[in-house]
This record gives sequence, structure tokens and C-alpha cells, in this order.
Amino acid sequence: MNPLDSLGITPIPAEDEALRPQVRAFLAQVIKDLPPHRRARSWGGHDAAFSRALGQRGWLGITLPRAYGGAGRSPFARYVLVEEFLNFGAPVGAHWIADRQSGPLILKYGTEAQKQFYLPRICRGEAFFCIGMSEPGAGSDLASVKTRVRPNAQGFLLDGQKIWTTNAQHCQYMIALVRSSGAAADRHQGLSQVIVDLALPGVSVRPITDLAGDSHFCEVFFDQVQLSPEALIGQEGQGWEQVTAELAFERSGPERLFSSIVLFDQWLAWVRTPQGRSQSALRLAGQVFTQLAPLRAMSVSIQQQLMRGASPVVPAALVKELGTTLEQYIPAAIADDLFARDDTAEVPLELLRTLNYVTGVAPSFSLRGGTRDILRAMIARGLGLR
Repeated sequence: MNPLDSLGITPIPAEDEALRPQVRAFLAQVIKDLPPHRRARSWGGHDAAFSRALGQRGWLGITLPRAYGGAGRSPFARYVLVEEFLNFGAPVGAHWIADRQSGPLILKYGTEAQKQFYLPRICRGEAFFCIGMSEPGAGSDLASVKTRVRPNAQGFLLDGQKIWTTNAQHCQYMIALVRSSGAAADRHQGLSQVIVDLALPGVSVRPITDLAGDSHFCEVFFDQVQLSPEALIGQEGQGWEQVTAELAFERSGPERLFSSIVLFDQWLAWVRTPQGRSQSALRLAGQVFTQLAPLRAMSVSIQQQLMRGASPVVPAALVKELGTTLEQYIPAAIADDLFARDDTAEVPLELLRTLNYVTGVAPSFSLRGGTRDILRAMIARGLGLR
């Protein structure tokens, strides 16, 4: 009997666990020369050639139907892949959004023509998507978006602005949440989702360099962008329902637990040496493991709910909130450990470089995918506390 069964925790099926050794062998060979401070970027790292290599192995869109180029596997198969990608620090940023949420969204709500066009390209690592949700002045309050589409003879005319559109400068497409009727004060009413070809006239993408030195953070402007009627995903006015379901994919996966894992593994490897070993470091390692294990179990259980067709919005928000809190704790605690030592000269330089990067980017962990305040409000409502 699996000990997880007695805890009510869904184990990963054996046929999906069987993927893990071959994925590890592939990654160990492909990224062996990538230093830890580069691997720490992982799902922010953009490498189109690496994404295409995954597509050739059938590891992109693995849950999508075979009719659309996928492998027809369960979400647990993708879960195993994602865990290994993140644990190794593979540069998965190119295909990340398309594989995680754009493809499943199109499969669920798209027309047959949309599925036939986009899904095989996603599975081959040829079509990259960014998320068009956040806007200046709106942030995580998605219901107040002002970007708007207006119907015309050719389809829709798009005007507005999006921000935090990760890697938009490298993507061909965006799925944008837009207002198709009413005003921002109408909140959840009158919202729709559209697929935007970022090569269309009137689209401007401007990368923004952040404090960690990366430039994946982008703002995107739409000035009278002409969209075809086929750009609409799902039903007009159903955008809020659709985007809420989409966020369950975004908030509950291993990426909400493992953003600092390359740093943690590198630090742990040093702690296992005579120079790095200390009682306080061993206690810290235990603290991290005892928080990570139940969060990982919660995340796995949400995959089971998604498989059943549920939309576990509150549990996903809970995993994201607790997970990003742990992700932010790891670099702060490791810094405390390293700089409390008598001889910091013994600390490996590459470990310090990785710590420097993760410390710089860590504040974003509790912003992306929904801010801490928004998530806590969602959890409180779900528990009947407000």
C-alpha cells in the first residue's frame, strides 16, 4: 500500500512515473554545461531550440489529444515532466505558457479550426504564447481590464495595453482578456478572450529590464489592431469564466513550489561537504523539506481534480500562496545561513551568484499569477470567512 493513500493524497500513477528516468537522462546530458545561476531562471529562460527538442520527443502538449499532435496522456504525465524540468533548471520559458494553459484553453473552448491550427504547432514547439491578463492600474484585479474589442465588418478592432506579458518579444501569439461590452465598472460582465497574432499591424511590444537583469517582463500596446472573427475563443461575454478556469492551471503546478529549487539544491550539496556542514544548516534543510512535502502533495491532488473536469480555484490559490511564500523564504534563509558563518570565503562563488539572482527575482514570486492579497481574499471567500 502506498503511504500516501492513507493520507488521502493522490499518488502519481506508475505509467507516468515511468517517464522520470528518461527525462532525467535527457536533461542531464542537454544542460550539463549550463551553470546554476543560469539554470535558476528555468521557466523564465527562453530557448526555442530546446523547446523544439522537447516537441520532437513528444514532451510538449503531452496531455492534448493525438488528433491534434499531442500524446493523449494524463495531466500526471505532464506533472512529472514539469517537476524534472524545474528541478534541473531547464530553460522552458519559450513553450511554457502555450503548454501549460494556452493549449488546454484552446482545446476546451476553441473552435475546431482553432484546435487544428494552433495545437499541433504548440506540440511541435513552433507556436509560443504569452498571457494578456494584467494591465497598468489593474494588476491582479482582472475584472477591471480596459483593453477593448469592438466588432466591425472584418471582425474586431482591438485597442488597449497589457503588462507583465512574459517573453512577449519572443512569442507569436497572445491570449488576451478584453472587454467586449459594457464598461470597467461592470466587472465580470462583458469580458471575452481573443487570440492576438503579435505580428499584426498596430501591435507594439516593449521589454522592460527588471532588477535581476532579465527582460522577459514586457508591456504590449494595441492601436486599432484588426482581428478576424476567428480570433474570439469561446463565447463572447464568457471571458471571466474561461480565465478563472485557466488560472487553475497557472496557480497549482510545481512552478509555484520550485522557483528557488536550483538554489536550494546547490546550497544543500555544499552543506553536505565538510566545509558547508553545520547544525543550523541541517535544521534549515529540514524546515524546507517539511514545508515542501505537504505542498507538493496538495499540488499533485489538484491535478486529480483537474482531470475530473473540476475547477479547483480555491485549492489552487492556496497552493500558490503557500508555495510562493516558501519560494521567497528559501533565498532569505540561505543568505542568513551563509553570511552568519565565520568564514564566508569558503562559500563557492557559483552558489553566491545563484543566490544573488534568486534574491533579486524573489519579490516577483508573490506577484505573478495573482498577488498575495488577491489570493488571500479568494481563499477567505472560499472558506466563508468574508
